[in-house]
Amino acid sequence: MRQRILLAVAVLVLLAPGAFVCYLVLRPAPPLPLTVPTIPEPPAPVPDYEPWARQVASLTGIPPRALLAYARTQLRLSSELPSCGIDWATLAGVGSVESDHGRYGDRELTANGRPSRPIVGVPLDGSPAVASIPDTDDGALDGDPAWDRAVGPMQFIPGTWREWAADGDADGVTDPQDIDDATLAAGRYLCASGPLRTAEGWRAAVLSYNSSDSYLRAVLDATNGYAERSRHS
Repeated sequence: MRQRILLAVAVLVLLAPGAFVCYLVLRPAPPLPLTVPTIPEPPAPVPDYEPWARQVASLTGIPPRALLAYARTQLRLSSELPSCGIDWATLAGVGSVESDHGRYGDRELTANGRPSRPIVGVPLDGSPAVASIPDTDDGALDGDPAWDRAVGPMQFIPGTWREWAADGDADGVTDPQDIDDATLAAGRYLCASGPLRTAEGWRAAVLSYNSSDSYLRAVLDATNGYAERSRHS
């Protein structure tokens, strides 16, 4: 599932107080630093990322509500899984490709972190270029009692959500349509492949999410673009 296709290196870029991002670039590129800076301790147990999110949204086009989910997941996992090194820009790269940050199909990402209409993918019925995954949840998450479908802003299939379900906003509910929950689950899933602090580790993580060369390229391009534009924040 993991293929070595893009030669990239990782360089750490400081984007905002308390936030580092792993910025990936194609050759030619400078060598890796001898040491990798650690993410500083946040100024408070729950930092106020809203001003940062509004500013970065104006530079990147990512909805501020999605940026809050990505930044809060980075902060949480920096404590929960400190060796992982996942950053908000990588999560944004995945969110961009999976659902345009919850806006797929002219949807809007609402203040509660859910799309204005549930995001449900095509039936995984074995059609050309589509996996075959018979229903695993009696249609509870995707409304389809015959075939599984990917759901929510980070496009989890029901079986994967059952294993990785998370409550990112501490509301007592694990909901794949909630970008806080889905982003935390996606972050943990990506970290499960190993640290993302090197180009090889980053590629392995993204390919574990979707083992497609074109998918890897799309996430890489989105991550690079967001990291570069946000440097001006």
